[in-house]
Amino acid sequence: MEPKNVKEAMTDPAWNDSMQEELLQFKRIDVWVLVPAPDNISPLTLNWIFKNKHDEEQTVIQNKSRLVVRGYCQEEGIDFEESFAPVARIEAIRIFLAYDAHNSLKVFQMDVKNAILHGSLKEDVYVCQPDGFVDADYPSHVYKLKKALYGLKQAPRAWYNELSTFLLHNHFFKGTIDSTLLIRRFHDDILLVHVYVDDIIFGSTHPRMESCDPVGTLMEIKDKLDLDQNGTPVNATKYRSMIGALMYLTSSRPDIVHATCLCARYQAKPTKKHLKEVKRIFRYLQGTINTGLWYMKDSGFELTGFSNVDYAGCKDTLKSTSGGA
Repeated sequence: MEPKNVKEAMTDPAWNDSMQEELLQFKRIDVWVLVPAPDNISPLTLNWIFKNKHDEEQTVIQNKSRLVVRGYCQEEGIDFEESFAPVARIEAIRIFLAYDAHNSLKVFQMDVKNAILHGSLKEDVYVCQPDGFVDADYPSHVYKLKKALYGLKQAPRAWYNELSTFLLHNHFFKGTIDSTLLIRRFHDDILLVHVYVDDIIFGSTHPRMESCDPVGTLMEIKDKLDLDQNGTPVNATKYRSMIGALMYLTSSRPDIVHATCLCARYQAKPTKKHLKEVKRIFRYLQGTINTGLWYMKDSGFELTGFSNVDYAGCKDTLKSTSGGA
């Protein structure tokens, strides 16, 4: 059960350990330093957020504590100068994927753990000591931030500056138009990096999915998906990761939208049957890498639409599914 406040969390050893782990990350990354409170400075207050993480059986597998700043108290020009951080537009991601496809590059995706905490601050920002962890020897001291915290208005920009500086020092260069695109060449190879806050997409010449057996259709037509309550459970985290990867791809492959969304219905308790269908989507992608729309020069310019409906097709709810293109 998630505690409502710090006092309640301190009575539970599991949540107490979770808060200690969060503060240990601060120490490891060197987020702040304890200093005497400066005159004429009102330090920002902190807030603990408590969340439970569940597995596929809805069993609590982790107690997650996060310490955030009440950033709504910040004043522009005093506590921060600029908060804007560039992020990749969906159109830019589509162009990125189109370029990767044209040059036979392979795409990877990752997110950075505690990304915001790695961003260095230019401004002098002071925060109060967190509730439940006030230094007994210096109770009136405050923390001066060296790195950004979640909740600060300038935190996303600080993280972007930290990441882009690191990449530039490692021989990447920014795109001429899109500053969220960074490029590095290795002789005949190329590595592209597209940044969306703490999510990063890579395009490179490194091979992947070559051992996948291709298929020509997205789903098994005979057997429709259902809850499969008697099926063998699989790793829900891995299943959701695969669904998330396919969701990224729907921007450039609208043909997989229906199949992906159908499989996404069963992320709470996926079984081997559901996993088999998700893997089939990847096999379909492997077999249709060179498939696309062919616009012939002498074809008509009239707009043509197609629609279809599957009446009461869902075996669990008997709901209908409709769509158009």
